[in-house]
Amino acid sequence: MSPTIPRDKSIVIACDVPDIGSLEKLVESTHSVDGVGAYKIGFSLGLRHGLPSIVSAIRRHTQKPVIYDHQKGGTDVPHTAELFAELMASSGIDYAILFPFSSPSTEEEWIRALQREGVVPVVGALMTTKDFLSEFGGFFTRSVVSRIFRIACGLGVDHYVLPGNKPEEAMELRMMIETHIHEPVFFLPGVGAQGGEVARLRAVMGRRWHCIVGRSVYASTDPAASASRLASELDA
Repeated sequence: MSPTIPRDKSIVIACDVPDIGSLEKLVESTHSVDGVGAYKIGFSLGLRHGLPSIVSAIRRHTQKPVIYDHQKGGTDVPHTAELFAELMASSGIDYAILFPFSSPSTEEEWIRALQREGVVPVVGALMTTKDFLSEFGGFFTRSVVSRIFRIACGLGVDHYVLPGNKPEEAMELRMMIETHIHEPVFFLPGVGAQGGEVARLRAVMGRRWHCIVGRSVYASTDPAASASRLASELDA
């Protein structure tokens, strides 16, 4: 059973640092902050050092959950789902983020593969970039975003990624998901350097949500103090 975040709200630190030494320093300095719920790692550390080594480095300091964000996972063909899911499980990953833009069949296979391996799938469909939606010059329509989330809901997914720097869109999608899933959990990137504000999210999100914060913490001269300050705003 993967460890879960015991708090209804927390700060998830995005560890977009260059090497294992920097990662260990970041985790060592922040893991005792009560409001830190998990650590998110991405492709840079994963490809450079290997996921088992990265997870082991985090586990030397904390048992808080580790989230892997492939940036963007779930965009390949359906039959590669088992390879990805087995790697997540064998590496000790607790949650894996998917943005399944490839096809409905890929979305279903990748979600089901993670579920079989005991890794929590976290599904996103709307990114934090300004020009993501077609109405702002992007490739995807709102109906595509909604369809991805509806498919995930139909597969029993109860963890989702919504853009923390687009609070109105996040609220609309939260309400749609909540019509299908009882008490879903939301992860919100885009807080801090990308313009998202915790105070605005408090007004639009439900009971269970976690801010994903990167540069505002790991680039700070005092990461623990920055994480603690952001955590204190969650229930202010």
